[in-house]
Amino acid sequence: MCIGLQLTVSPVLNQIQEHYPHVDRSMIQMLVTAPALLSALVSVICGWLVTKVSMKKLLLLAAGIAGVTGFIPFLYDSFGLLFFSRVLLGVAIGLSSTLNTAVVVEHFHGGERVSAMGMQAATIGFGYLFATTLGGIIGNFGFQYTYFIHIIGFVSLFFIWRLLPDTGRKRVGKAEGIKMNAKVYRLLGLGFLEVIFLFVFSTNIAMHLSGKLAGNSSVAGILIGVFSGIQIVAGLFLGQVVKYAKQHTMALAMLSLSMGCFIILLKPDSFLPLLLGAALCGISQGIFVPQIIFEATSAVKPVAAAMASALLTVSFCLSQLASPYVFNNVSRLVWGSTTTAHVYMLAAVGMLFISLLLFIARIRKRQ
Repeated sequence: MCIGLQLTVSPVLNQIQEHYPHVDRSMIQMLVTAPALLSALVSVICGWLVTKVSMKKLLLLAAGIAGVTGFIPFLYDSFGLLFFSRVLLGVAIGLSSTLNTAVVVEHFHGGERVSAMGMQAATIGFGYLFATTLGGIIGNFGFQYTYFIHIIGFVSLFFIWRLLPDTGRKRVGKAEGIKMNAKVYRLLGLGFLEVIFLFVFSTNIAMHLSGKLAGNSSVAGILIGVFSGIQIVAGLFLGQVVKYAKQHTMALAMLSLSMGCFIILLKPDSFLPLLLGAALCGISQGIFVPQIIFEATSAVKPVAAAMASALLTVSFCLSQLASPYVFNNVSRLVWGSTTTAHVYMLAAVGMLFISLLLFIARIRKRQ
């Protein structure tokens, strides 16, 4: 649930832009990706920290920080303070992202782990769904009201304290060590590419709406809610998807993202096509992320699983952070201006190309 707090401001980005007209558009969009600034660093430290402190204590810390950061912007009406609170949220997200996976790896093995990863993705999707849909609804009364959603952090803290067993810190033998391999590093690059395209959806959708839908935070919230909610379904059926798609699972997820961006590009003023586009983008995340985490953590020894997960989180964070700047600048370079239509075009074409390359690479590897 705490991870879902990253997208609470996404439905109200248009309102925030109007409230702070002097702030650059890319900086406004970075309110969604700003947590990645600290999340990347914290994730790496967390991979080592689990050998010193129990995962339960670290998760309690993450939940507490997630709750507190929502109320910092109430101290003073300043974009700088709002941005700082979003960056600080990255500590909670970095800890949660890494440790959630480590908990699954510790308690599940083999095929059960794939299903458990899917369930984890489903719960994260529910967190996104709850936070973004509620953010879009209460955002109509003022974007500041979305800060109250951070109460989720304190609720999570209570349930972690009551329900999660404390298994102590992880012990690493001198001969064992925490080592990565070439497959993990290849997956890091693949994860970076998927997520840099994936975040085009959440950072641009509120500004992309046109016609009667323009500026409607409720519609933006619903679309982001669908994007998040469909991940619940995708996560629950991940085991079945992998059973039939096998080594092409991630390539199919990328293709789904490309199709979603094409639909959103073509129909910015039509609600139903936008819903379909949001769903396809959500399916991509709901399948790709847990599958790549499963492949990375399965490629190393159990003691190194937390570090493999941490490095993936770093890859995701860096791509989130880079996404607005990369796509806005490439759009400006190609077309001479930056519009959401240009950005969605780049995402759709680029993701299609990468998915086809991955299909070909995995077919050749099998042969």
